[in-house]
Amino acid sequence: MINKIKLSACALLLGATGFAQEVEFTEYDLDNGLHVVLHQDNTAPVVTTSVMYHVGGKDQQNGKTGFAHFFEHLLFEGTENIPNGKWFEIVSSNGGSNNANTSNDRTYYYEVFPSNNLELGLWMESERMMHPIIKQKGVDTQNEVVKEERRLRVDNSPYGNLLQAVSSNLFVNHPYKHPNIGYMEDLDASTLEEFKQYFEKYYVPNNAVLVVAGDIDISKTKKMIKDYFGPIPKGEAVTRDYAKEEPIKQQINATAYDANIQLPATVLGYRTPAFTEKDSYVLNMISDYLSDGNSSKLYKKLVDEQKQALAVQAFNLEQEDYGMYLIFAIPQGEATLEMLNTEMEEEIAKIRTELISEKDFQKLQNKAENGYVNSNSSVAGIANSLASSYLLYGDTNLVNEEINIYRSITREDIKRVASEYLKPNQRVVVEYLPKAEEAKQ
Repeated sequence: MINKIKLSACALLLGATGFAQEVEFTEYDLDNGLHVVLHQDNTAPVVTTSVMYHVGGKDQQNGKTGFAHFFEHLLFEGTENIPNGKWFEIVSSNGGSNNANTSNDRTYYYEVFPSNNLELGLWMESERMMHPIIKQKGVDTQNEVVKEERRLRVDNSPYGNLLQAVSSNLFVNHPYKHPNIGYMEDLDASTLEEFKQYFEKYYVPNNAVLVVAGDIDISKTKKMIKDYFGPIPKGEAVTRDYAKEEPIKQQINATAYDANIQLPATVLGYRTPAFTEKDSYVLNMISDYLSDGNSSKLYKKLVDEQKQALAVQAFNLEQEDYGMYLIFAIPQGEATLEMLNTEMEEEIAKIRTELISEKDFQKLQNKAENGYVNSNSSVAGIANSLASSYLLYGDTNLVNEEINIYRSITREDIKRVASEYLKPNQRVVVEYLPKAEEAKQ
């Protein structure tokens, strides 16, 4: 199937017509269930080869956390035909770059090569899927790598455990309550057999999408994909039935401590709908309205005018089953965390009870248009959008239609969504304090 839709993006504040963008793709399935999406763009001799697996931090192994993030690292160890430790060397020596990342819902691997090395990229990703070496030595090596990453990014990083402090209180039953990187004691206690079982369950062609985007020939690329990925056996169907959460009906107060900070912080957290819901897009707009840029409501009020906060940020953490909406602030001067909470709630209450101005609304629409165009302005960005659109949203053509969701949002939608999800009795309030203050309690 080939889809071709031309999109127009508005320029920012002047409302002038921006450049037109086309996202053309071909998609099909191999017999083993691997979904393939091809995007041909011959304007530059570059190609992105990527595989997104439908496995993330929420997918545990025997109740143990952190497996998906661990495999993000482990699957660079080597394969039956790629020597241990040579993956990055092979990529760089052939003029390419590569990386991977893991969320609570999916894992994404990709290589960017000069287009004459397309076959190399396909071979390497097929090797990762079909012939990885999962042995105790590699597990032990990557266990130390993950521990160091956790120390660097979480345990020894200022405010590094803040997200976990909120999610552990927002969720009671769903695995989103655990950190994506996992608990080190879980990985330490895991056996080699458990790692092998995890790979066999989730890293199978029928739980993945392969995207090839850039300077390619469609027919030749299809043949290479069949040659390299066709022989990989289909896995068992992956099923999920995670526990549902009861609505939060009364404010939850929590306290967390961080030895790496000198200034406290406050976080307001709300449980919100899945990213497939239109309301999740509305929440993105509310985030922009509250804290994106110096003219945003919370920044202008708390940082610029009243000088009560050193920093303030609202953001919508979009996820597959439930989202998390967070508003974070660090006090300045004599301001207290309670004062910041009151001031932030005052601005949220205005959104719940009043329509935002037409001028502010048009600004939000312009930002959405600009963000959409920027996300698909490179071959690598388009590859990521195509993979996410298919695997997570169930519609590859969302790459072309997502902007229409933003265009359909009204000022009334913004008021409605704030009223439905951002109420004081539906939130978690976390006091995030320097460790030294623990002794004062």
